[in-house]
Amino acid sequence: MFLIAAAIIAISLFLLYTFLTAKPYPALTRHDSEKFYFDPSSKVKRKFPDYSETPTVNLSVIVPAYNEEERLPIMMEETMEYLETRQTKDSSFKYEVIIVDDGSKDKTSQFGLKQSEQYGVDKVRVLTLHENRGKGGAVRLGVLSSRGRQILFVDADGASKFSDLDKLEGCMNQQLEKAKGLAAGSSSLKNMESMALVCGSRAHLEEEAIASRSVFRTFLMKGFHLVVWLLAVRGVRDTQCGFKLFTRDAALHLFLNLHVERWAFDVDLLYLAQYFGIPAGEVAIQWQEIEGTKMVPVWSWLQMGRDILLIRLRYTLGAWKIKTKF
Repeated sequence: MFLIAAAIIAISLFLLYTFLTAKPYPALTRHDSEKFYFDPSSKVKRKFPDYSETPTVNLSVIVPAYNEEERLPIMMEETMEYLETRQTKDSSFKYEVIIVDDGSKDKTSQFGLKQSEQYGVDKVRVLTLHENRGKGGAVRLGVLSSRGRQILFVDADGASKFSDLDKLEGCMNQQLEKAKGLAAGSSSLKNMESMALVCGSRAHLEEEAIASRSVFRTFLMKGFHLVVWLLAVRGVRDTQCGFKLFTRDAALHLFLNLHVERWAFDVDLLYLAQYFGIPAGEVAIQWQEIEGTKMVPVWSWLQMGRDILLIRLRYTLGAWKIKTKF
């Protein structure tokens, strides 16, 4: 009896802590320096557009980067080659790349500024954060500083093949057809017909990955996938791949509601997408392991597991609120 009572008290205290330590809405403020980007050609700072402004380019590519001066150049070379080639073939295609330096201690921003100088700030801009926010926080500020009708976020390590964007765009058209059907139904979202997202996926590579990993890491991976499925997201096999494409309306609804700013932010995004009923596709992409990951194998997985539990609890308890209008 004592053990049961102690367990009930412990659970009650945990739930109370979970509720009381949660902020109802995400903190969307930014440091004054984060409102501007530097134009190397004119040597002046220019203000990023407000997210509520009408988009002026076809695609915004958001690249969250923390101490990535070594891996970012390779990734950007492939990215810019693809985007420049596409623009040459289709002069109506306009794009921007926003490198979000998440409080790096190396020369990540300096490299980004060289790219701005080479291609011009209409194509490459650097958003240097005042302090480290975490990958989710960095992507959010990049999205809120963007001008694209569609928004892609991609990891700075170059693990994914950028030309697989073609596959994501093909799937996006299918998801938008679904969105039109939902908009004609009972959706509560005003612009549902223009909301969709597509996740790049490494799920098809899982067996190969298991063969090269230790039993313990495989156990952690399988356990993480189970926790995600049980508590947060179903229908997307690979929630963590850093290659996701959004329509602008979908991105704004999701990132303005995003509460988790670190490793598990993808799960928060997809949980919100399910809440809103936003169609989410998944496409197999080419991917390779790149040395230099910022994840600490055991500790990062534990942090993510904790965050996923909090996602479910805080939304269910109403400690985290979700806005439907902006």
